[in-house]
Amino acid sequence: MRQPDDAGGPGHDRIVILGASGRAAAVSAAAAGLEVHAADLFGDLDLLAVATSFRAACPYPAGLAAAAAACPPAPWLYTGGIENHPDLIAVIAADRPLAGCDAAAVRRVRDPDLLAAALRGIGLAMPATRRSPRGLPGDGSWLVKPLRSAGGHGIRPWLGPDPAAATAERVWQQRVAGRSWSVAYLLAGDGGRLLGVSRQLTGRRWCRAAAFAYCGSLDLATASLEADLLDPLRRLGDLLAGPLGLRGLVGVDLVIDAGRRPHIIEVNPRPTASMELIERAGGLPLIAAHLAACGLGRPPRARPRKLQGSWAKAVLFADRPLAIGAEAVAALRAAVGGSRHGWPLLADIPTPPQQIPAGRPVCTLFALGGSPRESLQQLRRRVLTAARVLGPVAQPASRRSAGSDSARYCIR
Repeated sequence: MRQPDDAGGPGHDRIVILGASGRAAAVSAAAAGLEVHAADLFGDLDLLAVATSFRAACPYPAGLAAAAAACPPAPWLYTGGIENHPDLIAVIAADRPLAGCDAAAVRRVRDPDLLAAALRGIGLAMPATRRSPRGLPGDGSWLVKPLRSAGGHGIRPWLGPDPAAATAERVWQQRVAGRSWSVAYLLAGDGGRLLGVSRQLTGRRWCRAAAFAYCGSLDLATASLEADLLDPLRRLGDLLAGPLGLRGLVGVDLVIDAGRRPHIIEVNPRPTASMELIERAGGLPLIAAHLAACGLGRPPRARPRKLQGSWAKAVLFADRPLAIGAEAVAALRAAVGGSRHGWPLLADIPTPPQQIPAGRPVCTLFALGGSPRESLQQLRRRVLTAARVLGPVAQPASRRSAGSDSARYCIR
């Protein structure tokens, strides 16, 4: 990989990025001087702007294998949603070097029973998780979740017997009250490095998001965390890199309860949606670091952290089926575009013309404030502005076109 000027060392000069959404990883890779070849479900304008080649991931996810085979020789990495398909990971990894967690490691960490036992071994907790709802109260104190999911989709309170839940691959997990966080790690053979912590935004009405759906993140200063939280988070990183055998960028969703105890909800064995906030804050070039941690390059030097403040991001969802044309994209860019410190404030820009079903994402917006609270306030205003601007220019999509193969999907 050809390294950026501050990384040094010879190697490959390109990367293949596969997943449901590849924009954030592609932008990071291109900034590191890599030639990007990508396949995802969106084909957003800002992904196309940095990719040398792009292929639609259709049918998803099986179409990713054919997309990968059509790309030039290069290492590959996967983004959100592909952890649900370890067999696919194994097939593609047999043909080209994998920058990330292999299929065996993914199966280990996505097995709730195995993960819970490993966490107990280092004194950490995971909410009680069952394979069956037998004997569970139907009062909403437990959640029913797809065994294969991403972005919080398909999660709902358990309110009693449900024929659909009985026939699908699902688990039941006890609810834990507290603050929802996402923790970012860089994992290598010598252990885990804690990169950052963010507060998760889920189910926000102002984002038009469904209940429990991921719709954004607020970057939190790791330096502000006290030892009673830093110590278990570091132990968790060493567990993931050691006995569980994960590599590269890995995210962990957890809840911090009123007693300041972390409860691990799930491990996402790949780059996650919140991680780009770390790079925006002026820290590590993430995809270059990911490749190095996987033995496919030399570690890059971190960029100086010059920014004072906190980045935040939010995903705006469609509250009705929309037909997005060039006029809508232009209006979005005029109203909520621009940049701060060289980083765009509007991303995941739909390529027109495009049909977006209700409940699917339209775009991602960013804000930079003096604190997480200020960033959140700015972010909410920007999301509401984007929704208001789209109102008169994004036309209602026909029922037929909203469900077509060209419709937009979301596993951020």
